Amino acid sequence: MKTNTSKNRSTTSNKSVISYLKSKNVINDELLVLINNLTLEDLIAIKLELSSRLLNNRLYGFDIWRKSKYIVQEAILKYAISTTVSKKDAARFLGLTYTEFAKTFRKFKIDDYFKSSEDI
Repeated sequence: MKTNTSKNRSTTSNKSVISYLKSKNVINDELLVLINNLTLEDLIAIKLELSSRLLNNRLYGFDIWRKSKYIVQEAILKYAISTTVSKKDAARFLGLTYTEFAKTFRKFKIDDYFKSSEDI
């Protein structure tokens, strides 16, 4: 018979973006040390610059200014999931009601992102 321990009730534990990316061999500890020395603003600027190099430094047609809110919210949502033990805790961390959180969680398809990491 299963006991109802905190581990059984956890809905977000073991969902680390860092672990997921390490398991896919996208990042390693050395890269994490380097990233840790950068500001978030510098990291975003570097990623945008690298992305635009393929397009001759032009991201025309991609409304980066208006999409930046969406991009940042997705990153914060992934962070909240990876650092809390339940979806309710993540909602509280973000200052959202659970209903708002659930809607946002579905909108960004976060469950799909972390499901692919469980297959590894």
